[in-house]
Amino acid sequence: MLLGVIADDFTGAGDIANTLAKGMPDVTGQAGGLVVAQYMGVPDRQADPAIEAGVVSLKTRSIPADQAVAQSLAALKWLQAQGCRQIVFKYCSTFDSTPEGNIGPVAEALANALGVAGVIACPAFPTLGRTVHQGHLFAHDRPLNESGMQNHPLTSMRDADIRRWLGRQSKAPVGLVPAAVVRAGPEAVATALRAAATKGETLAIADAATDEDLVTLGRAAAWAPLITGGSGIAIGLPANFIRAGLEAGTATRFEGVTGPEAILAGSCSGATRDQIEVHRRDHPALAISVDDVMNGITTSHDLIGFFRQNVGKQPLAFSSGNPHEVAATQTRYGREAVAGRLDELFADTARQLVDGGVRRLVVAGGETSGAVAQALDLGDLRIGPEIDPGVPILISQKRGIALALKSGNFGRTSFFTHALDALSGSASDRRQ
Repeated sequence: MLLGVIADDFTGAGDIANTLAKGMPDVTGQAGGLVVAQYMGVPDRQADPAIEAGVVSLKTRSIPADQAVAQSLAALKWLQAQGCRQIVFKYCSTFDSTPEGNIGPVAEALANALGVAGVIACPAFPTLGRTVHQGHLFAHDRPLNESGMQNHPLTSMRDADIRRWLGRQSKAPVGLVPAAVVRAGPEAVATALRAAATKGETLAIADAATDEDLVTLGRAAAWAPLITGGSGIAIGLPANFIRAGLEAGTATRFEGVTGPEAILAGSCSGATRDQIEVHRRDHPALAISVDDVMNGITTSHDLIGFFRQNVGKQPLAFSSGNPHEVAATQTRYGREAVAGRLDELFADTARQLVDGGVRRLVVAGGETSGAVAQALDLGDLRIGPEIDPGVPILISQKRGIALALKSGNFGRTSFFTHALDALSGSASDRRQ
């Protein structure tokens, strides 16, 4: 294994696994990617020797910081035992975290364990409109704190200055590699990172507005023991190993999976709510009342009954609500209580669905996807073709199923139908 990734949630893990499997097209138009496997938690066995990049999927984004650090260090130890030459700590391109963490505590713990400083921190994902300018994170043309992320139920982002936000989470000062330095090329970036380390800056926010900027950052950190960022930071990394004569393999061949299907949506993001509205126009959809879940009126038994009545019709069950509705339910029952009960509901439903024969499963929402993935005992996941930017097909040979685990903000408006088609091997390229 050449490259190891520690991801703070399950959809983000699939996102960066997809990036590493695709690679970045070279001047001939050929993509150079790595053979990638995604692991649900820290494995208890050695990796398949054919795997060139291993992505350890954790669920550490919104748990107590000390637990997130402990789990991430355990993942680091396993990846080092596989021979990884470089580690990437992957977090969301919207820098999902609270003022207490967990990005800063985990990144600093990994840096300290590896004995490094002047480590890149860059969540940029230009393909999805996430860019960093002078240390400020934007979602398309809006500062992050005006993009809707300020209403996130677990990790509300109320400051677009991620250098300042990360500084609140970190023990050491946080540096900045501004756009002018990035545009000057890899050597200029490497010099800036060395200077940051000299000043005692463990982490340094790096500006990036284009894929070319991310490739520059990747080349600057070609042999850095640690890089942190969103999935975009990995765009140029496979090429570093290829240039060094460590040739990459080919992507997993995917023929498609047939059989019953189900869609579970627990995200409250604007993108997912739009996708729900589009899908429910022509397909059966079950709206889950959070009040009914909290009061024991709605259980997984009700969801299973709905899916069994609608086999072959692309059925969708969702608990998504607008920011006002989410805030109201959290006030009534408590944020952690609501999140825990919904995660339990979706996880139990997914387990029964797969045990009952569902072979294509689409899940929307990082926390929901994490709960479902942990419940299903999927084994090692191979990375198949990309469905939409940041969302690959995941193949569980252990379970005989294909999945799409989607972060809340990802995907076209017709994502659910398109994803099920892709899982069956019959998706078109029509974008809506």
